[in-house]
Amino acid sequence: MKTHEGVVFLKKDPILGRIIDRVGEFKLKKHNHHFAVLVESIISQQLATNAAEAIFARFKALYPEFPTSADILSTRKPKLRSVGLSGMKIDYLKSLSKHVEEGKLEIKKLPKLDDEEVISQLTQVKGIGRWTAEMFLIFSLGRLDVFPVGDLGLRKGVQMAFSLKEMPKPKETEKYGDRWKPYRSIATWYLWKSLQKFDNIG
Repeated sequence: MKTHEGVVFLKKDPILGRIIDRVGEFKLKKHNHHFAVLVESIISQQLATNAAEAIFARFKALYPEFPTSADILSTRKPKLRSVGLSGMKIDYLKSLSKHVEEGKLEIKKLPKLDDEEVISQLTQVKGIGRWTAEMFLIFSLGRLDVFPVGDLGLRKGVQMAFSLKEMPKPKETEKYGDRWKPYRSIATWYLWKSLQKFDNIG
């Protein structure tokens, strides 16, 4: 299994090897309902975990089963606002749904594209930036060599691992990540887990 090979490879790195020993087994849950992952990502943006989970649960409760893009497009804005979604988030959900309905974003084809093509496809949707696209690559497509240098948790993890006085900037963080290619997603997961506040990530 490639993830096992990745962990074996990363354990040879003296810095990451110590973190791997402390954190233990690599357990990243893949989420295969790609559209649902994108909807949840948009809803969760810039919200505390508990608030995001509560709003997402109320959103799902609006429908008998997880909504399709057509369902979201036909749901009136006041109804969506009633579950705690901001006007901006509603616009983002409608934009995602419109892209899917019009065939501009073909969700089923995403697993066949390379990482940068996936990012390019997803970021054409209003409200989906590079970070959200990178999280999708890791958690939904299970890509093994994604290094989201815009992520504060990752940068904090690098700072702690290498005992840096300041949090490294994205370009500097990227240089640290070079040593973990082609398994930077696994390295990222371990760096997140090295910070206790990320205990709940799957």
